[in-house]
Amino acid sequence: MGFHTYIMASRRNGTLYTGSTDSLIVRAWQHRTHMRPASFTAKHDVGLLVWFEAHESRAGAFKRERQIKKWNRQWKLRLIEEMNPGWHDLFDRLEP
Repeated sequence: MGFHTYIMASRRNGTLYTGSTDSLIVRAWQHRTHMRPASFTAKHDVGLLVWFEAHESRAGAFKRERQIKKWNRQWKLRLIEEMNPGWHDLFDRLEP
């Protein structure tokens, strides 16, 4: 499993959400299924896992999340495009 920082999107160039977790499969599934209807991701239909990065520790993943959240939108889009130029949903590529 490990620790991850990730970006979810509503669609290509759509609404973005950045987070960190110790279980990327579970957390991405929660976003995709809008498990919490009042959440930001549910309200904005954010369900595509478009970028993620592994970390050695929870603190490292959280630090990277905070760093990315401070970035402007263009920097975030560039980060996604570098890893996933087609904006494919990476959820199905995750291994349990």
